Amino acid sequence: MVYFDKKEVRGMRKTFIFGHKKPDSDSVMAAIGLSYLKNKLGDNTEPRVLGNINKESSFALKYFGLKEPKYLNDVKLQLKDVNYHKKYFIKDTESIYDGYQAMLKAELTGIPVVKSDNTFLGLVTLKDLSHVIINENVEDLYTSYDNLLHVLKGEEILRCTKEIIGKILVAAYRSTTFISNVKLTPNDILIVGDRHSLLEYAVNSSVKLIILTNDCYIKEEHVEIARKNGVSIIRTPYDTYRVSRLVALANYIKTMIKVYNPTKFVDTDFISDVVDINNKLKHTNYPVVDKNNKCLGLLKITDLSEKHPKKVMLVDHNEKLQSVEGLDEANILEIFDHHNLGSITTGYPINFRNMAVGSTCTIIYTMYKESNVEIPKEIAGALLSGILSDTLILKSPTATAIDEKAVTELSKIAEVDYYDYGMELLKSGTSLDGMSKEDVLYNDYKLFNVNDKNFAIGQFFTMNFDDIEKEMDGYIHVLDKVAESNNYALVALYVTDIIKNGSYVIFSTKGKGIMDVAYQKDMSEGTFIDGCVSRKRNVVPLIMEVLEN
Repeated sequence: MVYFDKKEVRGMRKTFIFGHKKPDSDSVMAAIGLSYLKNKLGDNTEPRVLGNINKESSFALKYFGLKEPKYLNDVKLQLKDVNYHKKYFIKDTESIYDGYQAMLKAELTGIPVVKSDNTFLGLVTLKDLSHVIINENVEDLYTSYDNLLHVLKGEEILRCTKEIIGKILVAAYRSTTFISNVKLTPNDILIVGDRHSLLEYAVNSSVKLIILTNDCYIKEEHVEIARKNGVSIIRTPYDTYRVSRLVALANYIKTMIKVYNPTKFVDTDFISDVVDINNKLKHTNYPVVDKNNKCLGLLKITDLSEKHPKKVMLVDHNEKLQSVEGLDEANILEIFDHHNLGSITTGYPINFRNMAVGSTCTIIYTMYKESNVEIPKEIAGALLSGILSDTLILKSPTATAIDEKAVTELSKIAEVDYYDYGMELLKSGTSLDGMSKEDVLYNDYKLFNVNDKNFAIGQFFTMNFDDIEKEMDGYIHVLDKVAESNNYALVALYVTDIIKNGSYVIFSTKGKGIMDVAYQKDMSEGTFIDGCVSRKRNVVPLIMEVLEN
């Protein structure tokens, strides 16, 4: 059977919801909370993360019994996002005739050939088949009895074997001449009409197969001899000329494979890579397989025009530098954020929810209220965790009355005292145990761009700066290395002490000038800045103002 389904029936395509590349608790919990809400409203979404989850987020997920979202590497266009000819292939034991008919039906010039378990074998093209159709001197036959019945529209007279392998002979001479000059063997396949002397000669010679043309009659006594000698017989309504032209098309299509390892693509290959390879090879058709070499169908290069970009929703960021790889190739449906407007643009209007609140989770909480959707205990715990983390238990200058209202209601649903739980949450992320200096920097790390200059700000919460201060030179070395390798104007790490309500600042050496101007004093490594607890409010605007001038 030939498999072909150009317009494969598929369910609603999934939408990925995720925060920024270095996920903090607000971005992780906002993705989880928004996904649950959207699914309750009839969408098909899944929360994802773009990096390793930090200790604080892990604590919150475990506390409220939530699964850690899966990692999303990129949203680049892949072959699986293209309307290629899915499930278009043919089993290796199907006939050449069936392969030809499949190509005509699909209006394609090639067809992948697969084993019984769909393992890819090779590609057969219309050019390959034309040699069989045009060539009248095909002598070898390697096929099944069923294929012959199908191609010749035959009638089963006697089936002694399932598979037919042999040499094709046409009884074109007079019977006496043929019998005198042609020695039949068990390897022969004879095409003959109602020439009973030849039929008798053939069955007595134990030929492999007799093909009776023009619906000719064969004597029962000859059938009995054939049965004893293992001679299969097929009767067809076609005349000898037509049979001689068609019989070669009954061969297994695998006999036509010229190249067993043609250029093929895996369905997860990026479209950009496919285009690059095709620009060199200029082929028309490419088999598509999965990672286990199971054939999925055929890509006609013009199919690349029918693409279905991945659907995404962004939370807690709207900066391209902070987002997933391949975002330009994705279909951004909505953005939910509480930061300043960034660099992401779309080719069409979208829903963009931006609120001056302390946490993206506060926005998601507001949407639950607006949609009149009940918030389950575990989701309430997730949203609460995001708000408490981003607002430092409502102590941050970014915290608003809306955040306070959300915390009050969510803590009741989650059945926790928000301050006690908040302290546990923040403490869970302050331990340096098992963390490298890079881990500390990237624990909560964001990239920003202004006037074509990039800078990065990391933030780490701790109640004991002494452990970091002891290895200050090592931290500076890491910041310098990151800044140099990425050509960043500045890389800074703000070590925030939630008890002292301020941050110690460590920065890349070449960024000192920026820091001096930003804080209007001679900045030294490890300087404590009182009241500096919010990257969004206390840090980023200062740095941007310097780089804008």
